[in-house]
Amino acid sequence: MRQVKYKINLQPEQKETLEKLLKKQSTPQNIARRAKIILLTNNAKESYTSIASTLGIGSCDITKWTKRWIERSDIKDNLERLQDNPRSGRPSGITPEQWCQIMALACEKPENHGVPLTNWSHSTLTREIIKQGIVETISQSHVGDFLKKQNYNHTEVSIG
Repeated sequence: MRQVKYKINLQPEQKETLEKLLKKQSTPQNIARRAKIILLTNNAKESYTSIASTLGIGSCDITKWTKRWIERSDIKDNLERLQDNPRSGRPSGITPEQWCQIMALACEKPENHGVPLTNWSHSTLTREIIKQGIVETISQSHVGDFLKKQNYNHTEVSIG
């Protein structure tokens, strides 16, 4: 058997926590898969290739998550150790204050702003957001996604 690069030696409480994660139905699949990786590689007698085959994943995933587990040893919360790294990308150009203004506008009646509707549509709300100068530009889908995340569901168009 090939020597493993990242040796996992779980403490009994870590093993118990990971096993509990696997039993919880609310555990996301990606977290459960990572917990399985760590549990199966704990004091592993099998190769990464064999474990990967058992899990139906690539051995590179085994290497990636055993390496991250060890690198994150300073993190005591086992669930946090199994989380994705922060994603790179452009930071949001919209401040929390602007999101608050957008939400406040969405809660107002369109007719208060000269829009002949009883409820906002994503397109009319987006136009009004830009017209009021809350932001220079924003897409209808971005507005819709934001409102959905806020559980705001009063955006159907109805002509008053």
